[in-house]
Amino acid sequence: MTTIIGIDPGSNITGYGVIQIEGNRQHYVASGCIRVKSKEIGSRLGEVHQGIREVVMTHRPDEAAIEQVFMHQNAAGAIKLGQARGVAIVAASMDGIPVAEYSARQIKQAVVGYGAAVKEQVQHMVKTLLNLSGKPQEDAADALAVALCHAYTSSTLKSFE
Repeated sequence: MTTIIGIDPGSNITGYGVIQIEGNRQHYVASGCIRVKSKEIGSRLGEVHQGIREVVMTHRPDEAAIEQVFMHQNAAGAIKLGQARGVAIVAASMDGIPVAEYSARQIKQAVVGYGAAVKEQVQHMVKTLLNLSGKPQEDAADALAVALCHAYTSSTLKSFE
């Protein structure tokens, strides 16, 4: 059984999703959002780091996956997103956990079957694929989609080995 943490980085809200893979079946473990409260950038990044560390320490994933930075509306926003993404990668990889990266298009293609899917479609497919009783919050659904994308991608790659 493999445990995967998916991370949807953000400077205000960072989503996380944890799934377990057993054979060709995936099971929901946990998901949620790290909502930063501080105004100062160093403290904000510290909150993201601490939040991801807590999830990693609680669920002990074997692998991690994170969404790549897309071109944001402005340079300052892209830099903040990149910083949050960087601390999330460090937090997830501190125990030697490998971290894979996927573009938003790759994630949507893997989960929805359409690389330009909208957030509602991602939420619906995550709910369906993981047999959840309700739709997860957007950022948590995105993080679960990252984990599912990694599960599908890595299992496909392993089948070619």
